[in-house]
Amino acid sequence: MCRAVADALDARFNPVSVGGEISGFTRAASGHCYFSLKDDAGQLRCAMFRRSAGLLDFAPRDGDRVEVRGRLGVYEPRGELQLVVESMRPAGQGTLFEQFLKLKAKLELEGLFDPARKKDLPTLPRGIGIVTSLGAAALHDVVTALQRRVPHIAVTLAPSSVQGDGAPRELCQALDNLYAMALAPASADAVPMDVILLVRGGGSMEDLWAFNDEQLVRTMARSPVPIVSGVGHETDFTLADFVADLRAPTPTAAAELVSEPTSMLLGLVGGQETRLKEAMERFVDQQSQRVDLATSRLGRPSALAQRQRIVMASVAQRLHHSARMAMHTRQSELSRLNQDLLPILWRAWQRTQDRTQRAALRLGLLDPSLVLKRGYAWLTLESGHTLTSAAQAHPGQRVRANLTDGTVEMTVASQESN
Repeated sequence: MCRAVADALDARFNPVSVGGEISGFTRAASGHCYFSLKDDAGQLRCAMFRRSAGLLDFAPRDGDRVEVRGRLGVYEPRGELQLVVESMRPAGQGTLFEQFLKLKAKLELEGLFDPARKKDLPTLPRGIGIVTSLGAAALHDVVTALQRRVPHIAVTLAPSSVQGDGAPRELCQALDNLYAMALAPASADAVPMDVILLVRGGGSMEDLWAFNDEQLVRTMARSPVPIVSGVGHETDFTLADFVADLRAPTPTAAAELVSEPTSMLLGLVGGQETRLKEAMERFVDQQSQRVDLATSRLGRPSALAQRQRIVMASVAQRLHHSARMAMHTRQSELSRLNQDLLPILWRAWQRTQDRTQRAALRLGLLDPSLVLKRGYAWLTLESGHTLTSAAQAHPGQRVRANLTDGTVEMTVASQESN
């Protein structure tokens, strides 16, 4: 039950910021600090472990008014609500943190911190982009880690200020430059950009304030590739951490998250090689067994060859007999066709002759000269056109009469139509 309550608190509230007065402050021999924060409405038990307590730049005492940042949880042995403090400062420095919480709530409401929109890191990135300052110690740490773990991967640096008024604008510009490389068409000269590291060393909230800029958060949210934030120490939180696809506790850790060591990759390749070799050996053994089985079934090759020769000789004999029978059949059919074809051709020729003679007789009956012999004439105009109607003739017009033995030139005296 206590674990379920702790998980619910962590999902709903953390991280939280609390202000109040220190009460019952003690520092154990281990370096851990225990105290309560109280105000007029109540009090809250707190624990600050040695790692975080060692980062304090003042000595807390009972009665001090402070502002702390940490994570709510449950101290399970006693079932008590407890705040694990990660940072503390004297009261009066809370203006920036109030702005931080207000902007965080706004952006969270818009869904920019939704885990569902976060992208998975590539297992084997082809290119890594880094956004940080040229003079930052974080750059040296990240480059050293990448050189040690993945010296074969191309690294592109987009330099930017990481502190000061102009830092947010420069950070956005550096990210946009890397986005353009990630979206550029593939070519032989282009370096693929698969993941981006946004890193900076530790510092106060004021030092890290550039990473709480609203425009920077929105620029990170539209990244085409995963972004890993490694800003500050493990206890430092910025809005860039919430919008990033993955938060690393330190810049070095950010580099390690995107770089599987070369030795590990070589080990994986070696393992694959071993498994492939074993699989090939098993395959060869299986094929050898198949050959042995086929050999045992085959017996003596010479006996099989003799049987095959006998079968082939029988097939050849059957083919030869079939061919001769087919040839005799075709010859008989041709002889029969020759005997039947001559009478058919003779009768066809006779029918053709009869049709030709009848056609010649009918054609002769249509001969115009036979008509002229009976006293008729064929009249034509001077133009050569045949005169077939009285309407075509005019008085004084010359007309030629074609008779059976010659022509007569005539002149039309008059014309009268029926």
